[in-house]
Amino acid sequence: MLITTADLNSIINDPNVIIADTRSFKEYSEEHIPGSVHLDLFAFHWIDTTKQGIENFNNQTKNLLSFLGVTPEKKIIFYDSVSGMLAARGVWMLMYFSHENTSMLDGGITKWKKENLPLETKPNGFKPSNFSGKINPEIISGFEYIRDNLKNVKILDARSPGEFDGSIVRAAQSGHIPNSINIDWNQNLNEDGTFKNDKQLLQMYNYPKDTEIITYCQGAYRAANSFLVLKKLGFKNVKVYLGSWGEWGNKLELPVEK
Repeated sequence: MLITTADLNSIINDPNVIIADTRSFKEYSEEHIPGSVHLDLFAFHWIDTTKQGIENFNNQTKNLLSFLGVTPEKKIIFYDSVSGMLAARGVWMLMYFSHENTSMLDGGITKWKKENLPLETKPNGFKPSNFSGKINPEIISGFEYIRDNLKNVKILDARSPGEFDGSIVRAAQSGHIPNSINIDWNQNLNEDGTFKNDKQLLQMYNYPKDTEIITYCQGAYRAANSFLVLKKLGFKNVKVYLGSWGEWGNKLELPVEK
């Protein structure tokens, strides 16, 4: 799920590789990795995990991945400023549609630039496909499943401590999902924006590998980053709560803790 700058640079001209820059269009237009297309994943957040809501999300994502040009033989690489949450969201979305040939650039464009690797400013167009994919329900969760299993699953809150304790308010209710544990996603990264090594990460996520873990944040971007870290460490049963606090914190009937 991770690709190094050197490995990406060696396949940059491969016609079966799609490189997606998930940063803002302003950043993309200033400079980007040669051949990369711009895909602002922040525009596609989703906070409805009712049965109908998930179906709509599936349709939207399928359209988005068709727009990107995903086909079974293509390798899709997402990058961000660092090993960030937007690129992680892209990888999670591909995995959700059972497209395993996907990675994020470790260290993002920051590391790429530090190594004086090539950059360009000209925009690149999409070559759309008719993507279908196969939904993998094992790596997504909605609010009902969490509400009904609050005592049976480990819930990991990837937000900042202030959001977790309720001092930063970003929904009708503040605080966190009951019984959840707060490990800020920023702790997954080294100072240079690459992921910490497995030994360091295992000290933070010190649970049995078969533990069922659900990650969430505000909009399931930071949660996707923590999801990838857990998968990288060999955890088998990890889900992302798609609606995250943007949904949970605005449903007044759901329980919260501070």
